[in-house]
Amino acid sequence: MALFIAITATLFSCGKKNETAKAPPAAPPPVVDIIIAKTQSISDTVEANGTVIASDYVALHPEVGGRITYLNVPEGKNIAKGTIIARINDADLEAQVEKTKVLLDIAQKTVDRYAKLLAVNGINQSDYDAALSTVNGYKADINYTQALIEKTILKAPFDGKVGLRMVSPGAYVSTTDVIASMQTDDKLKIDFTIPEQYSNLIKIGNNISFESDAAGAKTGSANIIAVEPQIDQATRNLKVRAVLSNNNINPGAFVKVYLFESRNDHAIMIPTNAIIPEDINNQLIVVKKGKATVVKVNTGIRLANNVEITSGINPGDSVVVTGVLFARPKSPVKIRKVLTLDKIAH
Repeated sequence: MALFIAITATLFSCGKKNETAKAPPAAPPPVVDIIIAKTQSISDTVEANGTVIASDYVALHPEVGGRITYLNVPEGKNIAKGTIIARINDADLEAQVEKTKVLLDIAQKTVDRYAKLLAVNGINQSDYDAALSTVNGYKADINYTQALIEKTILKAPFDGKVGLRMVSPGAYVSTTDVIASMQTDDKLKIDFTIPEQYSNLIKIGNNISFESDAAGAKTGSANIIAVEPQIDQATRNLKVRAVLSNNNINPGAFVKVYLFESRNDHAIMIPTNAIIPEDINNQLIVVKKGKATVVKVNTGIRLANNVEITSGINPGDSVVVTGVLFARPKSPVKIRKVLTLDKIAH
């Protein structure tokens, strides 16, 4: 019996040694990179699409159809208001005026003769009135024809720069044909639209900033001068107009308009990929005393690569930004690098 007990104890001891030998070694802690949370200044910016327009712009159409007998389109040059740009053939109208003048002269002589006869009761008053009505009718015909002749002359409606010529001398044009375009270049405007929920940001006299990709990514500022009173019912957008402070952009250019909603000088920004989303709350992994700790956070303004943390962490906290998925709560982690937002963005 004593020998049996000794053998059993020996076998049990060997089994324990084998189990100990087969147990895997402890896994090394995951390697992570962190950033140190700190405050910085950020602005909540609303971005809108806009178009640069001239203060005055017009497509020059003839008021009547006909053949062009005179054309003066100095392409790309400034002209004064009232400058004659084109004339339409008006020979028939001029002939009509001359014909009516002859008839008017005859009718006027008849009225003068009737006036003498009426003074001695030689004719009835009705005959004199009829002759006088004929004179007035001819005068009205002349005025009407002169108005038609005036329509054959196309003049510059304001001081401005002429665009490209679209027709040639001698061409037959209708009222739908464009002879040229004309616009002012001394004052440019930006028309842009924003969603109605941001209407509180629009106030007459406020400055906005803009950026244009045309001709080397130009930037500048503009001053809001007018707002469309009614919101577009189809898009629910509000149309706004602003005047540029400089005129180094061509009308028609597309621009990005930026409106600043608010500014926070004590915001904590974290890379977006460090956030662990949940159904209700978002989470971050924070390193405390060499171990990973999960904290619930609330987010605010989102930028291209970063997001504002409004609650859950404090300045000075070590936030895990790489290796987030390998860190386990309350488990040790190995910090490889301390990064900055600038390095992470690049």
